[in-house]
Amino acid sequence: MTSTASHSRSLRNRPGVAGVALAAAAALLAGCSSSDDITDPLSEKKPDGGTVVVGSNNFAESILIADIYGEALKAKGIKVSYKLNIGSRETTYGLLKNGSVTVLPEYNGSLLAYLDSKAPQESAEAVNAAVKTKLDSKLTLLDSAPAEDKDSVSLNAETAKKYRLTGESTLEDLKDIAPDLVIGGSPEFQTRQQGLKGLESAYGLKFKSFKALDAGGPLTQAALTKNTVQAADIFTTDPTITKEEFVVLQDPKNLFGFANVTPLVHKSGLSEEGVAALNAVSAKLDTKTLLEMDSQVQLEKKDPLDVAKAWLKSAGLD
Repeated sequence: MTSTASHSRSLRNRPGVAGVALAAAAALLAGCSSSDDITDPLSEKKPDGGTVVVGSNNFAESILIADIYGEALKAKGIKVSYKLNIGSRETTYGLLKNGSVTVLPEYNGSLLAYLDSKAPQESAEAVNAAVKTKLDSKLTLLDSAPAEDKDSVSLNAETAKKYRLTGESTLEDLKDIAPDLVIGGSPEFQTRQQGLKGLESAYGLKFKSFKALDAGGPLTQAALTKNTVQAADIFTTDPTITKEEFVVLQDPKNLFGFANVTPLVHKSGLSEEGVAALNAVSAKLDTKTLLEMDSQVQLEKKDPLDVAKAWLKSAGLD
């Protein structure tokens, strides 16, 4: 198994998400019942006693998951405030260490790559164990959700239909087909192990050609939609999958590593009841569900707070 040091995203700060995140944050702020819930995202002021501060990074999915965490905690009678749309991991990790943020949605493999770019990633459990040994002593991970937001090889609907491939199909099913397909992705995808090199060494895939586009952004999405490329590196919770009916192929050999949604918490700021509430969220949050909620926020322009509350109610967690 390869390390995710060369993860093709440098996660989450991919093209196009900043504007979506800002719009989602604005919608969230407008939809909150009380402005007292929202605090300055960059403030290092410590929370009042008993208040759990839920933070998010600066992209739409992180804001949505932060809402889910915060509302799940509120359902247990825990006082919550939010610091949303803070910025990148380099900023949020520091705020967690100093205790001005209590809870943050993270992605386990991506966090490990940040803490140790050379660490191997052989299973989700091993990744979490490795993260815990490298975290600041004041921090810990809670249970990981099955939900992942990571790289994938996805096909457009036309190609999937032509070759009779579905969401149950795997990368292994492309072996005889790949020579007929043009694949697209970021320029780095062509030379990275978690890209064409790994697809050939792990699955024996040799594509007709490669088209350099962007890292799962609008260029890649458009090229796949227009059939300029028939396969592409698309992130697994990208709402374009739903909109354009892309087919995400399964990766049984875990070439693309692990990116399970996982709460990162400041130990002293969260009670046992709070830990149990967030672990209950993780137990029920899968990739399909997260993709559906991302689509509601980013395509249907729904308030992420409303989407979070509706899912928690449907899951019996409100």
